[in-house]
Amino acid sequence: MSAPGGVELTIPAIAHHAGVNHTSVYRRWGSREALLADVVTTRLERDWPLHDTGTLRGDLTAWAEAGVASIRTPEGRLLVRAVALSMPSSAHTQAERAQHFQRRLHSIERIRERAAARGENPPPVEEILDQLVAPLYLRAIFGIDPPATGYPELLVDRLLGNTRTPGTAEA
Repeated sequence: MSAPGGVELTIPAIAHHAGVNHTSVYRRWGSREALLADVVTTRLERDWPLHDTGTLRGDLTAWAEAGVASIRTPEGRLLVRAVALSMPSSAHTQAERAQHFQRRLHSIERIRERAAARGENPPPVEEILDQLVAPLYLRAIFGIDPPATGYPELLVDRLLGNTRTPGTAEA
């Protein structure tokens, strides 16, 4: 796998670029896939902060807006694609992938917990993954930009049961 500019994404190449011995990289991450997953998760945590807007709808919309902004960048799309395309399907790598994704699930759980503490009824995590997170990652993986405006709100509306169509005013 190559990065932009034709640089090979191998552990020795990454270690050389970082100025460390490749054994240090292997000792810390174990595989290129684990390193890429950690990079993506760390970047997503930086780019998709958890805003407390005071409502579940507001929190989910702010979170999705940050996600859209992240995947609109070439680096964001590249990182998501790199992880998706580099993950073999062995049980070990599935466990690694699940461990890194747990950090993302934790942020969704915090949004749900805040909503419940305010007396709101948040949807289950699985629904948030299927209806809010998956469309964003799918678009990033396949290089499909989200619509120019209103996409985060549309996804959140659909998730929370408001089935307005794209381009219509909120009910």
